[in-house]
Amino acid sequence: MLTLLGLDRKTESVYRAMLAQPQGGVADLRRHLEMSEDDVRTGLDRLSELGLVRPSYEQPGRPQAVSPDIGMEILLARQQAELAAQQHRIEASRAAAAQLISEYADLRPAAAEPGVEHLIGLDRIRERLALLHREVREEVMIFAPDGEQTPENLEASKPLDESLLGRGIRMRTIYLESVRNSPHTVAYAQWLSGLGRQARTVPTLPIRLIITDRSTAVIPVNSDDTAAGAVVLTGQGTLTALCALFESVWETAKPLGESTQRDERGLTDTEATALKLLADGFTDEAIAKRLGVSHRTARRVATGLMERLGARSRFEAGVRATRQGWLG
Repeated sequence: MLTLLGLDRKTESVYRAMLAQPQGGVADLRRHLEMSEDDVRTGLDRLSELGLVRPSYEQPGRPQAVSPDIGMEILLARQQAELAAQQHRIEASRAAAAQLISEYADLRPAAAEPGVEHLIGLDRIRERLALLHREVREEVMIFAPDGEQTPENLEASKPLDESLLGRGIRMRTIYLESVRNSPHTVAYAQWLSGLGRQARTVPTLPIRLIITDRSTAVIPVNSDDTAAGAVVLTGQGTLTALCALFESVWETAKPLGESTQRDERGLTDTEATALKLLADGFTDEAIAKRLGVSHRTARRVATGLMERLGARSRFEAGVRATRQGWLG
C-alpha cells in the first residue's frame, strides 16, 4: 500500500505493527509478524533512515514509531524533493543534449544524416520555413508554446497565413491556455478561424513544433532560444511519432472559442496544471515559462492556490492538495 512512498512490504508491516503495539520490542515484532530477527531489524533500519522511527523518550533504547500523520508528511516531503531533483536532472539533460546537437552541427556542417537537417541561426530557420510553406500541399500542424504574441509579430504573420489558407491548406494550431487573456492574440486567431484555420488551447505544450504534410517537422534545438538553431526531421518513424503526439494533444485540447470551464475542484485547466507544477517543486519562474505567462502572473496563481488550500508553504500546499484529492 505504501510502496509508492518508498516502503517495501516487510518494512511497511514492521511500521504498522509498531503502531498497533507501541510497547513491543524486536522480539515482540518478530513473534507478531512471524519474521526473522534480521528481517525485523532490516525494517527498523529502513524506517529509521526514512525518519519514521525514533528512540523512545520513556524507554531509552527502544524504537518508537512516528505517528502516521507526521510520518506520511515526511514521506511526501521526501518524495517531492526526489521529484524536484529528478526534474532538475531532466532539464539539465535536455540542455546538455541541445548543446551537443548544436556543437555537432557546428563541427560537421556538411555531414549527411538521413532524415535530419540542421539549421543554424534565425535567417537560415526563416528561409527554410518559407520554403516549407511554399511547398506544403495539404496540411500544417503547429504547437505554439510561446503564449501571448506581440501585435507586430501577428501582423507580420498575416500574409503567410492568409496565403496558406487561400490555397486550401488545412491548418491546425494548438496554443497555450494563457493566450485567452490576450485580446489581440484572440482577435488574430478568430480572424484566421474565419478563413478556415482551426485553433485549440492546452495549459502546457512539450515543444515548439511545425509539421507540414505529415512528412516534415521542424523543432528548435534549444527551447530557451528558438532563434539559435533548429532541426528539420523527415524520417518516417520520427514523423509518425510526432504526428501521433500532435493528434493526442489535439484530442484533449479545447477550441479557442469555448469559454474557460472549472472542474469539480473549482479549478481551471491552467490552475490545475499550475498546482501540479507547484507540488512538483517548480519555481514561479519555471511555472511561468511552462504556462506562457509572466512571472508576476505565475506568482499570483501560485499564491491563490495556496490560499484556497489554506497552506503556508509550497510543501504544505502539495500535502493538502494530495489529501483533498486535487492531484489525483
